Amino acid sequence: MFSFFRKKPPAPPPSPETSPPPAAVSSPAPEAIVAIPPPDVPSIPEPAPVSPPARQGWLDRLKAGLRKTGSSIATVFTGTRIDEALYEELEAALLMADTGVKATEHLLTDLRRRVKEAKTTDPAAVKGLLADAMADLLTPLQKPLVIGEHQPTVIMVAGVNGAGKTTSIGKLTRHLASEGASVLLAAADTFRAAAREQLAVWADRNTVEIITQQGGDPAAVSFDAVTAGKARGKDVVLVDTAGRLPTQLHLMEELRKIKRVVQKADGTAPHEVLLVIDGNTGQNALTQVKAFDDALQLTGLVITKLDGTAKGGVLCAIAMERPVPVYFIGVGEKLEDLETFNAREFSQALLS
Repeated sequence: MFSFFRKKPPAPPPSPETSPPPAAVSSPAPEAIVAIPPPDVPSIPEPAPVSPPARQGWLDRLKAGLRKTGSSIATVFTGTRIDEALYEELEAALLMADTGVKATEHLLTDLRRRVKEAKTTDPAAVKGLLADAMADLLTPLQKPLVIGEHQPTVIMVAGVNGAGKTTSIGKLTRHLASEGASVLLAAADTFRAAAREQLAVWADRNTVEIITQQGGDPAAVSFDAVTAGKARGKDVVLVDTAGRLPTQLHLMEELRKIKRVVQKADGTAPHEVLLVIDGNTGQNALTQVKAFDDALQLTGLVITKLDGTAKGGVLCAIAMERPVPVYFIGVGEKLEDLETFNAREFSQALLS
């Protein structure tokens, strides 16, 4: 269950001027008034927006995916002294986790301050202070994806080949639809037949409409989709673009063209520009964020495949050098393996 979809506000109650006068109610006869104690019925609490067991199950999968990184960092705190050797070992572990030089230096400086203020002498307690420092660094990345301010909300999705872009669009479509949003997909990856077919399968599974054409111009498909979304009263239009390497400048220019053409169909669009990143790419993920942000002005990230050999520390590097919000992170291919990003949960999972 996601919490990013903002429901439309309920209709306001009728004004007193237009409300019909209340019907006259005759007072009951004195003998009809009988004091009856109310039944002892326990109150029923409102259901939580996110099921704790489901969230906890996902956190367990995240911890399992980041276990290799967590165990390598945890070994630093198995000693008996807090000294320079501990900080040097921690620096090496953080760099190996793809945290990056700038973020590592920031975390170590912040950690030294926290240790001094807490006056702790237990190395095991330093691990908790590091989790706090990391959570504070990542908190600016924690931001919900809001749907409902525009109709339709146009979301343009980019990413390199193999990052899980089209699969992430399918998962996002499923969750949007489950929250009551009507979704229209735009298969703007017209050069790769498999991408169109894959997106068509997701459209069929989620019972949503799709705009596609074989071998057509990606910008034209995007324009048609936004126009159709407005005409059909859709809540969301999701535009799947072709995979691009940031070094392919002529192909990156095509992404800029798609964005310009979408703006012709809707002057306020695209309302969100998301980049899907493979969590296994390490520091290259930061390079991708910088390149795509320079070209498209990103509004959010989706980090996928944070399992297996994923190191995860690159989110700290992103927070330090290019703090684009992280809307979702994923740890597998299943639908439930994509969830909203929480800075403290991620920090604790990375260091568990």
